[in-house]
Amino acid sequence: MSATDSPAIELRALSKKFPLRWKRRVLHAVEGLDLTVRRGEVFGLLGPNGSGKSTTMKMILGLLRPTSGTAAIFGHPAGSMEARRRLGFLPENPYFHKFLSGDETLRFYGRLVGLRGAALEAKIGELIALVGLEASRTRALGSYSKGMLQRIGLAQALLGDPDLILLDEPTAGVDPLGAHDIKVLIRRLRDRGKTVVFSSHLLEEVEAVADRVAILHLGQKAMEGSLDELLSVPDRTEVTAHGLPASAHAAVAAELERHGATDVAIRPQRLTLEAFFVGLIKKEQERKGGQP
Repeated sequence: MSATDSPAIELRALSKKFPLRWKRRVLHAVEGLDLTVRRGEVFGLLGPNGSGKSTTMKMILGLLRPTSGTAAIFGHPAGSMEARRRLGFLPENPYFHKFLSGDETLRFYGRLVGLRGAALEAKIGELIALVGLEASRTRALGSYSKGMLQRIGLAQALLGDPDLILLDEPTAGVDPLGAHDIKVLIRRLRDRGKTVVFSSHLLEEVEAVADRVAILHLGQKAMEGSLDELLSVPDRTEVTAHGLPASAHAAVAAELERHGATDVAIRPQRLTLEAFFVGLIKKEQERKGGQP
């Protein structure tokens, strides 16, 4: 398979062992991991603490060498210059100089990736708009909330226009509104044709944005697939309707039962608490002039 049609990430029999010299033992952090991430999808890497998520991500980034097996990014070996040019990364707790503004931060990192002059300023404006920080771009990062810092970190990761973005716990410690904004950003990146891989232990957030997931346990892959494949219940059917009066519920239930359905329940649709919270805060922001 050539680099032009290879997957965004391909891991084959990937393993990482750490010697525990004081215990004369070996820790199998990742063991025999086979994983494929397709181009243009949002992929969730899930698992409890100690499952191997962070170690796997570090091997994809080229920060750790595997003990055995291979990791490839768009057909190039992980850690190679060709692979790194295609990558953007946001760690769980990014560190920035808090005395710099949002604009100054992106200008600093933009120069590190080779951008200069008008091209750099245009890129800064594009990314500031993408992450929704236009009103705060001249403020010092020391005044940013955790969610705003994650958004400026995501903008920094996108400065080199990478094809693959790796996000390590992108909503950890972020308030519900900030978490919602980050999920919207992930969807925007997918719509732009980017591949996004993120690790998380917040399953509701993964379900909201991921196309496919892999679940790791004790360094091994327990399951991989699309959310439809993993979460569908074969013998249950969900029916949604708008404008059905309460007086018709009994008749609809009877008709479903006539066709063989059992355990029929018809009740008003309920929002998730997150959807209600985000909607309320957005309305309040609009009422008060759009302040974050």
